[in-house]
Amino acid sequence: MKYQTVNDLPDWVKMITGGVAGSIAEVATIPVDTAKVRLQIQKPDTNGLYKYKGLLKSTALIYKEEGILSLYKGLVAGIQRQMVFASIRIGLYEPVKIKQQYQVRNFYCGKDFKGDPPLSRKILAGLTTGAIGISIASPFDVIKIRFQSDGNLPVSERRYTNLTDAYVKIYKLDGLAGFWKGVMPNIVRNSIINCAELATFDQAKESLLKTGLFNDGIYCHLTASAIAGVVACTVGQPVDLIKTRVMNFKVGIVECIVNAVKNDVKFYTIKGLLSFYNGYSANAGRIVSWNMVMFVSLGQIRLWTYNKFYKGH
Repeated sequence: MKYQTVNDLPDWVKMITGGVAGSIAEVATIPVDTAKVRLQIQKPDTNGLYKYKGLLKSTALIYKEEGILSLYKGLVAGIQRQMVFASIRIGLYEPVKIKQQYQVRNFYCGKDFKGDPPLSRKILAGLTTGAIGISIASPFDVIKIRFQSDGNLPVSERRYTNLTDAYVKIYKLDGLAGFWKGVMPNIVRNSIINCAELATFDQAKESLLKTGLFNDGIYCHLTASAIAGVVACTVGQPVDLIKTRVMNFKVGIVECIVNAVKNDVKFYTIKGLLSFYNGYSANAGRIVSWNMVMFVSLGQIRLWTYNKFYKGH
């Protein structure tokens, strides 16, 4: 039989299921993502105080002041992003145990490679698919972040009235280049986070299975995805902060870095370095929850697809 396991699904099926799983995770976690964006872009008031504090408090405050719909600003752009980005980064990454020449891990390991690939090859594969995916999907990121950040403004002051209006205005104002605002920090950010998520999940799942305490099911996927989320947030937080600010404001990468460590705090001091981790708990909450929803959904969707359409063929 050609399709003996879930890993034998065609590449295009892996890509579509990756996009669908990413979209499910987007719907489930965009309220906390909106709160995370507000935390990252906010500025202190005249007294030096910040309006948003903490992920849950920020989410509750947005709901109280603006209503539940404001928490879902940018959802359509977010789903568009996932159907492109997640499809590419997940679909091209997996799996390694079948001899298909188009899988990125096979490119680094060789298509005849057998067994579990070394962590270094998984990292290379994650970096590659993350860079390719977000290079194409970056325009959706720009629009999504701007919708999320504008949600607390009066309607008359918001940059766009709807998704179509956003596409038209960005093109008229900045041309095609406007859709790739902040693309370099976005590539760096998503390459790092992608390899941290996929390679860590891969490695953690293998380690958990070897303990004999888990089988390859939901509980194993939940545990491995939580580990992957913490690692991804820790290594990707500084670039995520810069990326969000570049995409939302009309400033460059250098200015964002300077602003992140301003107020006479030197970059090379501990306080200066820690400034890049402002809003870490919010980012961690979002990434960990997103990973748990995405990886569990991915496993279940692929299992259903295999049993429904490919098992026995």
